[in-house]
Amino acid sequence: MGHSHSHTHSKVKDRNLFISILLNILITAAQIIGGVVSGSLALLSDALHNFSDVISLVVSYIASKLSRQKASIHRTFGYKRAEILAAFINASTLVIVAVLLIIEAIKRFKNPEEIESNLVIWLSLIAIIANGLSVLLLKKDADSNLNMRSAYLHLLTDMMASIAVLIGGLLMKYYQLFWVDSVLTFLIALYLIWVGYDLLKKSTKILMLFTPDQINIKEVVRVVNKLPKVNKLHHVHVWCLNDDELHLEAHLDLKENITIHEFNSVLRDIEILLHDKFEINHINIQPEFNKSDSKDVIVQD
Repeated sequence: MGHSHSHTHSKVKDRNLFISILLNILITAAQIIGGVVSGSLALLSDALHNFSDVISLVVSYIASKLSRQKASIHRTFGYKRAEILAAFINASTLVIVAVLLIIEAIKRFKNPEEIESNLVIWLSLIAIIANGLSVLLLKKDADSNLNMRSAYLHLLTDMMASIAVLIGGLLMKYYQLFWVDSVLTFLIALYLIWVGYDLLKKSTKILMLFTPDQINIKEVVRVVNKLPKVNKLHHVHVWCLNDDELHLEAHLDLKENITIHEFNSVLRDIEILLHDKFEINHINIQPEFNKSDSKDVIVQD
């Protein structure tokens, strides 16, 4: 029953991503044409950001499909990390696009040009509506999936950028403040760097197998060591495979030379404890008794 629900949810998630891709292709085409005709750098920068959105959404869509592929002899984890890789790529493009926009904004600020503000206003309104719809479609999954969050952030920042472009268009139309176009582009780029860096940091930590922020390894060791027959948990590794799977691998020094059957009981207690207290759902324990190796909690392999 749970599997059926998950499969249905995944299909809805992919459908929402596909709709968002189509909407952003339309927005990008309209903004490129409008930016060239109007001479608005802010509109062109928004179009460039939208184009990066199309790429990021396509990457997210492919990664979402791949992540459900079954494991095999050659790919024992399947493609479960595809969505994390997609999040990393998407975050990188956010930062790169932002740097390019800052360079162009500084150039344009030194040499402001007159801009056809009416076209800027109408196209930014269309972009706000389309991106707003895409944001609503992806919001639910953004809280629980890093890949979907990367796509969601692309679209959310795009909607905010379009709002900024609209404000700029109104200021240019009624007050002839054409330098506003460059200032808004600069501010949009700074915001892109801010959200992109946070996502880049999170996805990099997962790809590098760093210990998740919410896990205190010393506390994990302390609670496991309290269990009967356990002497010391050591040689510990904790990492996220993806958004859903938190793994622990460790050596377990035992107080007694117990049977395999008795160890199964100890292992079951450890699995329940770590799952309930730390939400660790994949555990691999190597049992030991009087083995002459390092008993340090962290050991460099």
